Amino acid sequence: MTVTDETSREGRPEEIRAVPVRHWGRWVAAVIIAYIAVWAVYSVVNNPNFGWDVIGQNFTITAVMTGIGKTLELTAIAMVMGVVGGVLLAIMRLSPNPLISGSAWLYIWAFRGTPVLVQILLWAFIKALVPQLSIGIPFGPTFAHFDANSLITPFVAGCLGLGLNEAAYMSEIVRAGILSVDQGQAEAASALGMSRAKTMRRIVLPQAMRVIIPPTGNETISMLKTSSLVSVIAVPELLYSVQIIYGRTYQTIPLLLLASIWYLIMTSILTVGQFYLERYFGRGTAQRQTMLERMWAGLRNSRRAYRETVEGRER
Repeated sequence: MTVTDETSREGRPEEIRAVPVRHWGRWVAAVIIAYIAVWAVYSVVNNPNFGWDVIGQNFTITAVMTGIGKTLELTAIAMVMGVVGGVLLAIMRLSPNPLISGSAWLYIWAFRGTPVLVQILLWAFIKALVPQLSIGIPFGPTFAHFDANSLITPFVAGCLGLGLNEAAYMSEIVRAGILSVDQGQAEAASALGMSRAKTMRRIVLPQAMRVIIPPTGNETISMLKTSSLVSVIAVPELLYSVQIIYGRTYQTIPLLLLASIWYLIMTSILTVGQFYLERYFGRGTAQRQTMLERMWAGLRNSRRAYRETVEGRER
């Protein structure tokens, strides 16, 4: 009996036996990377100069945990100020009124063009510029006076320096997100009788979130680390708390590593939250997968290919 007769009798052609392609280069690279990683971990763990015992003893002490809480508080307040201010500045930049648009541009130019550390120091020493803050009518009578140093404490100065600087960067992020939405969306909303503010709130901003969220997540992670700059004005956040400890014990390197480990833990948590937030606002587009999801998908594909190969051999 010929192959043709057998094919016609069964009514279907013989199945193609696909053999997976072997990527030997990937395996060689993986082995090299694994060897380097194991060597690096072994060297770090067995180096007594890192002071792992000191890190373990001070990892969860009260001063460090208080500093972590202050760091998170600074990050949250500064990012709320940055996001709210960034949205307002972005809308102002896109305003057809040249005065409003120019004012927003001037703010962004000033705060993006000077170092954030300088801005923090200026707020901390605000009394040298403005000894008293007053509430009243411009060029008219004043109703209340406040001492600048008592009103703007080091913590408030840190929040103002970080938050107002972040607003300048967030404004450009929000503006890019707004401009990414097709102009026809706003025109259609205007044709339906919606005001400019309502169109921005109901139509444009929800669609712009897909573009705004990723860089905003990056800015939040960056803000968590940038908050360490307020240690120069004696705000007891994580880095300053660690500096106080090693100022007494002279164990500088282990305690700086302790602070680095805590920063890595906090940024890792924020990175995971950013990933799922991006996936939520990116519904309807190509979805990203986590590393574990990619590994699980690769294992399933490998098992399927192996099973199909075995079944083909048996036939």
